[in-house]
Amino acid sequence: MSTHDFMREEEYAGGKFDWPLWRRIMRHARPHRRWLRIMLVSGVLLALIETLLPLSNAWIIDEAVRGNVGAAFWWLAGTYLALTTSFSVVVWWFIRAAGRLTTGVGYDLREKGFSRLQDLSFSYFDTRPTGWLVSRLTSDCTKISSLLPWFMLDLAWGSCFIIGIVVAMMAIDWHLALWVLVIVPPLSLVSWYFQRKLLRSSRLVRRTNSVLTGVYNEGLMGVRTTRSLAREAESLAEFRNHSGDMRRYTVRNSLQSAVYLPCIITLGAVGVGMTLWKGGVDIQVGEGLSLGDMIAFMQYAVLFSQPIQEIASRMTDLQAAQAAAERVQSLIETEPEIQDGPQVDASAAAVPLGINTLQFKDVDFWYIPEEPVLLGFNLTVSPGQTIALVGATGGGKSTIASLVARFYEPKRGEILLDGVDYRNRGLHWLQSQLGVVLQTPHLFSGTIRENIRYGRLDATDEDVERAATLVNAGGFIADYENGYDTDVGEGGTKLSVGQRQLIALARAVLADPQIFIMDEATSSVDTETEQLIQTAIDTVLQDRIAIVIAHRLSTIRSADVILVIDAGRIVEQGTHDELLTAKGRYWRLYTRQEALDAEAAIGRKELPREQ
Repeated sequence: MSTHDFMREEEYAGGKFDWPLWRRIMRHARPHRRWLRIMLVSGVLLALIETLLPLSNAWIIDEAVRGNVGAAFWWLAGTYLALTTSFSVVVWWFIRAAGRLTTGVGYDLREKGFSRLQDLSFSYFDTRPTGWLVSRLTSDCTKISSLLPWFMLDLAWGSCFIIGIVVAMMAIDWHLALWVLVIVPPLSLVSWYFQRKLLRSSRLVRRTNSVLTGVYNEGLMGVRTTRSLAREAESLAEFRNHSGDMRRYTVRNSLQSAVYLPCIITLGAVGVGMTLWKGGVDIQVGEGLSLGDMIAFMQYAVLFSQPIQEIASRMTDLQAAQAAAERVQSLIETEPEIQDGPQVDASAAAVPLGINTLQFKDVDFWYIPEEPVLLGFNLTVSPGQTIALVGATGGGKSTIASLVARFYEPKRGEILLDGVDYRNRGLHWLQSQLGVVLQTPHLFSGTIRENIRYGRLDATDEDVERAATLVNAGGFIADYENGYDTDVGEGGTKLSVGQRQLIALARAVLADPQIFIMDEATSSVDTETEQLIQTAIDTVLQDRIAIVIAHRLSTIRSADVILVIDAGRIVEQGTHDELLTAKGRYWRLYTRQEALDAEAAIGRKELPREQ
C-alpha cells in the first residue's frame, strides 16, 4: 500500500503556522466556555501571584536586614503566606478546569467527526482506507484535546508573567532590566526557525501514522487471505517498511525538539549571566541595589526564561499537533457531495406518502470522466415490478443500484420519483424508503434481535419476530439456545453467510421500504439456503419496486423484466422466456451457467464417499 494511494500531499501543503486553523479549532471549546474562563483567569492570577512573590521576599529581607521585626515585618510575612496559599488554590482550579476542558473538547471532536462520517457520500470512503479514518477520530482527536487547554493556560499565564516580570524589573532597575531583555530578538529568531522545521516533520509523523494504522487495519481484516496465500513474510516486510518511515520521521521530530528547547534555555541563561555581570559591576562601584532588591531582581532574571521556555515548549507541541488539527478539522468541515439542496421543501406536506414510479431518464454516470459507466440509460419501474439486472462484471449493474439509493447522483440526466427529480426530495426521506440487501451483508456486534431491529428502532419484539418469520429466518433462530438473543459476533462471524443474509433481509423487511435493492443476495449461499432466500424474496417484493442484481440467473426467472447490461447500456430486455427465445446474449449467459452447474453436479456425484 502506497502512502500516495490515499494521502494527497497538497492537502496539508505549506510550512507556516496556521493561526486561522487554530481559531477554528478553538470554536470547539465554546460549549465549555465556563471551564475555559476559569482556566484563563487562573492563569492570569497565577502570573500575578508569581510576580508578587519575589517582591514580598525582597521587602521581608530588607526589613530583616534593617532589624525591623515589628508589625510591618509580620504583615509582610502574612502577605507572603497568603500568596503561597492562593498559589495552591489557583493551581487546583486550573488543573480541574483544564481536565474538564480536555475531556469536553475531545468528546465534541469525536462526536462531530463521527457525525460527519455518517453524512459523507460513498465517494469519500472510496479513496480513504478505514484505518486512515480511524486515526482521525482516535489519536488525532486525543492529541488536540490534550494539548489545547494547556496551551491556552500557558499562553495566558506565560504572557501575563512575562509582562509582570518586565514591569517589576523595570521598577527595580530599568538599566539592569534592559540587559535581560537583550535576549528577546535571538529568542524570536530561533523560535521562527524551529517552528518551520518542527511543523514539517510533525506532518510527516502524523501522515505516516495514518498510513501505518491503515496497513495494520487492513492486515487484520485480511489475515485469512494472507495466511492462505503464505504471504506472511511479504506483509511483514511491507509493515516494517512503513514502521521504519514512522521511526525515521519521529526521530527527526524528536531531535528538532531536543535542540530547540536547549537553545531557548541557553539564551535565557545568557540573559541571567549578563545580569549577574552587570549587577556585580554596579555593586563594585557602589551603585548596587539593596540586598532584597538584588535578590528579587535575580529571581526575576532567572524566572524570565521560565515562561518563555513553557510557551516555546507548548508552541513546539502545537506545531506537532497542527497536522492532526488540519486532519480533524478538514474532516469536520468536509461537505458531502450528496446532500439536500435549497430546493428541497422539508415541510411535512411536501413529503410524499409513497413511490408510484421510478424512472431513469437519459442518465449518464462515471467515476472517472474518461471511463463512463452508464450512457443514455433509460428505465421505468412501477410498484409490484421486479427488474433484474444481469451482465458481465463492471457493466454497470451495481452502479444502477447505487444511483437508485442516491449513494451517487447522475452526472447527466435525471432519476425521477413520480415525475419529480429525486434531488428535489429529501435525502433522508428517500433512503428511508429503501431496503438494501447486499451480497455480503454486514451485521453489527450484538444479538440477532438487535440486528433485525436496526431496520426500525421503535419496532416491538413481535414486529422483529414477524419479519424474521416472513423471510424464513425463524427456523434457524429457534434452533439456538438463546433464540433471538443469540450474539452474532463481530460482523456476524458466529453465523453462516446464509443466516446473515436472512437476518439482513429481515432487517430490510422490518423497515417496510418502497424500493428493494437486492445486490446478488444469493450468490454466496448454498442451494438449500438460496431456495429459502428466494422464497422470502418473492414474498416481500409484492407491491414494491424491486431492483435485483443477479449472479445466478436461475433466481430471476420470475422477474417482470430482465435487463442485460453491457458497458452501461441495455443491450437486451424482456422476460426470461422471451430472452431465451431470442437466443441473444442472455441465452448465451444462461446456457453457459446451466452447463457449468451441470458439470459441478456431476463432479459432486463422482466424489468418493468416506469409508
